[in-house]
Amino acid sequence: MTGQNVRKVTVVPNGPVLVEGPVELVTEDGVTHTSDRFVVAVCACRRSKRFPFCDTSHRKRVRTDTSPE
Repeated sequence: MTGQNVRKVTVVPNGPVLVEGPVELVTEDGVTHTSDRFVVAVCACRRSKRFPFCDTSHRKRVRTDTSPE
């Protein structure tokens, strides 16, 4: 599968989802967020202060949920 519309997505263990940009993200509340960066880090832990974009907040915060993922 090749072509201009193909985007590479990399899931980082215990980290963000890296998406080749530019991207347009629509969150569950219907708000559209755009980025024209060549790689965009999308938050997977929902602890980012810049959600839906990752700001590495997960590194500083301790997880309170003890249930297995």
